[in-house]
Amino acid sequence: MKVGFIGVGFMGRHMARNIAAGGFEMTVFDIRKEAAEELLSMGATWAESPAAVAAASDVVFTSLPRPQDVEEVALGEGGILSGAGAGTVYFDLSTTDPDTIYRVSAAGESAGVTVLDAPVSGGVGGAEAGTLCVMVGGDEDAYLRCKPVLDRIGDKAFSLGVKAGVDAQTLFDAVKGSSGNTQSMQGFPSGLFVGNFEPGFQLDLAAKDVGLATDMGRRLRVPMEMSNIAQQRYIAGQNKGWGREASGAVAKVQEERAEVEIRTTTDEG
Repeated sequence: MKVGFIGVGFMGRHMARNIAAGGFEMTVFDIRKEAAEELLSMGATWAESPAAVAAASDVVFTSLPRPQDVEEVALGEGGILSGAGAGTVYFDLSTTDPDTIYRVSAAGESAGVTVLDAPVSGGVGGAEAGTLCVMVGGDEDAYLRCKPVLDRIGDKAFSLGVKAGVDAQTLFDAVKGSSGNTQSMQGFPSGLFVGNFEPGFQLDLAAKDVGLATDMGRRLRVPMEMSNIAQQRYIAGQNKGWGREASGAVAKVQEERAEVEIRTTTDEG
């Protein structure tokens, strides 16, 4: 599989190096050619534009600073879609807003190019070690074809499917493997995801504890912005009559505001 990589700076150079070390034939581009010197010494080929990278590749990756950069590199003059042949797969490893990805994906579909949104979590250390969490949204068949390359980037690669309507359990599994993992999340599959708010630690008690923390902050003149927001959510839950339910019932406040229930029919595990 011929791999193209565009953006070999702060994060990208580590990911690209791990791919190259896996024996993949690689073509690279960056606005600074010197950023690619290590990759060129490993046998990668330099291209003069994103279009030239795409023309030489079966799969193209971008790691870029801003959504505007992604759109320009993908759709602009000399961009990926102007050089990619039908059947090319394009992964954006940047953190890009949905509207931009939708525009790029729609343009890609017209050109016969499959576009996948694949933000990564794990920082520079994870990029260097090849242990990133890669959260892939898009066509599952394309994801599976390219997974051997993704496995060089991270040891946790998840296919989240289409952006809208991602199953809650699938999203949970992806976040659990990233820096977003928290202890409180561990109860989601048996609680929130199945609508089980039977009391363990009651919402009333959680509201009391957070209130004690915010009171102490006021006394000591310590800014407690997030704690104050959390306290207001718990109070809203109490006002709904959920005080004797599990503390996780506070999520229902957000569900009502967003007009969506966070449930899944996927079996746990």
